[in-house]
Amino acid sequence: MLYTRAFIGMALANLFTTTSFAAFFSLPLFITAQGGTKTDIGVLMGAFALASVLGRPWISELVDRLGRKHSYTIGSAMMTLAPIGYLLLPEDLGLAPIYWPLLGLRLGHGVGLAICFTAAFTYVADIVPPHRINEGIGIFGISGLIGLGLGPALAEPAITQTGFAGFFVLTALLSGAAFLCHLPLRESFRMTASTPHGPSFFQVFRRIDTLQVSLLAFLFGFGISASGNFIFAFAEAQRLQRASLYYLAYSAAAVLSRVAGGRVADRIGERRVIAPAFLMTGLGFLSLLLPPSHGILILAGALSGIGHGFLYPSLNTLAVRDQPASERGKITGIFTGSIDVGILLGSILMGYLGDWAGFDAIFLASGLSLLVALVVFRNTRNWAVVIRPDGEAAAQ
Repeated sequence: MLYTRAFIGMALANLFTTTSFAAFFSLPLFITAQGGTKTDIGVLMGAFALASVLGRPWISELVDRLGRKHSYTIGSAMMTLAPIGYLLLPEDLGLAPIYWPLLGLRLGHGVGLAICFTAAFTYVADIVPPHRINEGIGIFGISGLIGLGLGPALAEPAITQTGFAGFFVLTALLSGAAFLCHLPLRESFRMTASTPHGPSFFQVFRRIDTLQVSLLAFLFGFGISASGNFIFAFAEAQRLQRASLYYLAYSAAAVLSRVAGGRVADRIGERRVIAPAFLMTGLGFLSLLLPPSHGILILAGALSGIGHGFLYPSLNTLAVRDQPASERGKITGIFTGSIDVGILLGSILMGYLGDWAGFDAIFLASGLSLLVALVVFRNTRNWAVVIRPDGEAAAQ
């Protein structure tokens, strides 16, 4: 059975966690309100991903050794406490006096999210039937996709009506709800004295199949860094009042693609889904080069959302299918960590690029990185063998 109480409970927790995280896509408004530049936005937003990257080896080991649920407890507690730290920062002194405390908070916040995402997706990989793993991960991911749209939609009125203080309280409450949702769940896997320890994080990382998926995940993360870090600032510069329309369209399109195509990748294989998904996501970012309007925001969000809806679970499944439970935390950590590396470098480099050449250069770089990923994928050979539901071995 796919939709168990454990599946639904973790999906609800993931919904609240992702909503809280996505609300922080509006943090550039806080940074610019303090006098920050596009470079400041890139560095401070990228610090979130930096923490995830640096912490990924021990986070992955934590998820395998301590257990998925217990690791999620730690991560969601950190996600709840982090917004309280932002709340304590003074808003009337400019960016310089609070820059380093803000940077530290971004690092800690990033570690918390990395633990939550690694633990949650590993938990789901443990409990779904192997022959429905694409569908299971894809449908589970809908909770996160809804959160990606809901977070910015809640952030805008919170900031407008209550200021940044109310916004930080809201995000703390959302993460606190995630903490409460996961508490009744039973642990899906935990190492015992008799459990084989298996290879280390870096031994798993050096495998050819892991490296191949990691490269694609990196390019994916590099491309989507523009959506998480610069859409609000872009909309503000273009006098577009509803930046959240982009995220709502992105989320809705991704959810529909998961619902409509949840079993497609299990039936035809991940490789046939990944290539068109990269193309669709890249075209979404390139469409932001068109004359700006709310309609273009919706179009761009919808195109990228459709691609994302297929791409993330297909890459994730390619990474973890048929892998032993004692290694799934490491593999999931490597996969999500590679995305974070891409987001980190994308955030910083695009921040500098934006200060030098404007928003068009940012979105051009995003779109091209995803098209490069498509070319890399189409020219990569010797993919790991994947077992189809009918038992036939096939190169995916």
